[in-house]
Amino acid sequence: MPEPVDGAREAGDEAGGGVSRRRLLGVSGTAAVAGIVAGATSTYAVTQAGAASAAPDVAATTAPALGLEAAIPFRGEHQAGIVTPAQDRLHFVALDVVTKDPAQLRDLLRTWTRAAERMTAGAEAAPGGLVGGGPNRAPEDTGEAFGLPASGLTVTIGYGPSLFDDRFGLADRKPAALEELPAFIGDQLDPKRSGGDLCIQACANDPQVAVHAVRNLVRMGFGVVSVRWSQLGFGRTSSTSTSQATPRNMFGFKDGTNNVKAEEPEGLDRHVWVAPEDEKGGGAWMAGGSYLVARRIRMHIEVWDRTSLQEQEDVIGRDKKQGAPLGQAKEFDTLDFAKKGPDGQPAIPMRAHVRLAHESQLGGVRILRRGYNFTDGSDGVGHLDAGLFFIAYMRNPGTQFVPMQRALASKDLLNEYLEHNGSAVFACPPGLKDGEDWSQALFA
Repeated sequence: MPEPVDGAREAGDEAGGGVSRRRLLGVSGTAAVAGIVAGATSTYAVTQAGAASAAPDVAATTAPALGLEAAIPFRGEHQAGIVTPAQDRLHFVALDVVTKDPAQLRDLLRTWTRAAERMTAGAEAAPGGLVGGGPNRAPEDTGEAFGLPASGLTVTIGYGPSLFDDRFGLADRKPAALEELPAFIGDQLDPKRSGGDLCIQACANDPQVAVHAVRNLVRMGFGVVSVRWSQLGFGRTSSTSTSQATPRNMFGFKDGTNNVKAEEPEGLDRHVWVAPEDEKGGGAWMAGGSYLVARRIRMHIEVWDRTSLQEQEDVIGRDKKQGAPLGQAKEFDTLDFAKKGPDGQPAIPMRAHVRLAHESQLGGVRILRRGYNFTDGSDGVGHLDAGLFFIAYMRNPGTQFVPMQRALASKDLLNEYLEHNGSAVFACPPGLKDGEDWSQALFA
């Protein structure tokens, strides 16, 4: 494993306008920065269009990051931020492409790759970005995360169906499974909270680090992209690793107990990663990627809070304290849909959320959930605008999310307390090898 960059080298970089790094804590996180920012194996780690910056020759590491402040490797077989153990904070943004020049979009994706790799390693968005450009230029890094550790930052990119129209010559590159979601019963979608040509998902264990990443990528896109909508999230609502305890949503229930986990390679291959045989022709570049479905779900907090505990548990199908399926004792006990309660009725009601969403009721369909809680003030009449920003990754939205949501929308008792007011779907390409950037899959 490479040794951390020493203090003398750091000071020299700062003074000389070279690679100015945020100080990282945690052994493997520091090592990852030493490798990635040094750029020995990556074309994009420290270079910048029109300005090269000298860097020490230190090998990159792919060792797993440890600790809340560690750096997560940017490159790999799959994009980080999908099966990465879910961080505590989210900044999600959907963007529209406003330029009509394909070359500008291609160049922006290249620039974003360089900047995202640097920021996930704990560095500024560009070499010397805070002050290196001198007093007469706008800084190339906004600075609010300077001096903070990498905080487990991941940056994940996705492409919406609308990107593959006739503007950029990408129609023949559109993946077959990338289709707009159909209307669902009960949807109250706001167009200003839905859709988008591109999306960026930034997750971190420090909200300032996540916001900094999105802010700087949007800043770089001025004149090429504009923000369509965005969402801040806190308190992850799903565990993506067996190392994590199951978190709770804004209704106070454990959420995502039966989620697909990073430690289930067979489950990931079956339900999350696009296989080569899934996409033919121009969409073949999606092999190894995944489809992202985002839904902004407002929860009617005040109504729920006045509902009896028994009704809450019947609606969800789980015990509120332990998270155990009704009729069982522990959270991870098997859901027994045949078991009867003392009244002779099913212990888990027929329209309970966990019954309708369970794979046994959906022909084996599973998805990888990665959602977050949100609270966006009030609605002007004293009610909280709060709920779940649902994010899920899957191999094919049409055969996984659509049947699941149709079943829930038509029967789920939980619908009385929910309002779906935002929706989008994106194709998230596979991870990058050394020397690759986000433009290549689209503009090959």
